[in-house]
Amino acid sequence: MLYLTHTAHWQFLGLIVGFLAWILTMTTAGLNEWRLWRVGNASIISSSEAWVGIWRTCFYSHVLPDMENCRSISISDSFLPVEIPVAQVLMMLAAIFGLAGNICAAVAVRMAYFSVEDRRSIRLVFLLAGALYLLTGMSSLVPLAWNMNSVLKNSTIDFPPEFQIPAPPVSQRVGSAIGVGLCASIATLLSGLLFLCYRYAWRAVSTAGPGDQLNGPWTVTTLPRKSELVNRAGMDNAAFHSE
Repeated sequence: MLYLTHTAHWQFLGLIVGFLAWILTMTTAGLNEWRLWRVGNASIISSSEAWVGIWRTCFYSHVLPDMENCRSISISDSFLPVEIPVAQVLMMLAAIFGLAGNICAAVAVRMAYFSVEDRRSIRLVFLLAGALYLLTGMSSLVPLAWNMNSVLKNSTIDFPPEFQIPAPPVSQRVGSAIGVGLCASIATLLSGLLFLCYRYAWRAVSTAGPGDQLNGPWTVTTLPRKSELVNRAGMDNAAFHSE
């Protein structure tokens, strides 16, 4: 059984970063602050600002000033622009890809840190983990960039009257959810690159060199026995030498 602990330190860091980025990705999907709408009419929206996410819209009203008034958004709502339903689907896919990527990355790091029996298996697991991390990063990066572009263009959404959000807004700002999601996407992509750059993942079995750490040969060092140490100490002792 061969240990490769010293070859996977960067991949262990990638696992930690990928796991944290996956949590931030799921947090981003649930946040409301994707778009911050500034409205001119404050008769209903007391703060003159509404939060538009991919799953709900929220604002503070004069009726309940200490509680958010929220309305859910469904993927089947016809008034939504295309980037919001796409974001709902892709963010859920990102969460699934991220979970699978974390599991594969944990298995890969465990194989490198504890045991290696089949070289082809470790290559497959490292490459699969890197590919899943890249899919996670791209699945979240596309809807985030698309919605940010819509905010910068001040694109409007024709909400139904029951949402009580006037359209178009006076102005829009990019919400904190997009900033958190962009950081998570970049971190996930970096994790994927770290796993894809694992040096032993790209070496074929047939091209193993004489000094390859996965296929040997290896130098075996045998420690001397206790009796041999005692005999050597006795032979080297000056008291046993005759004058």
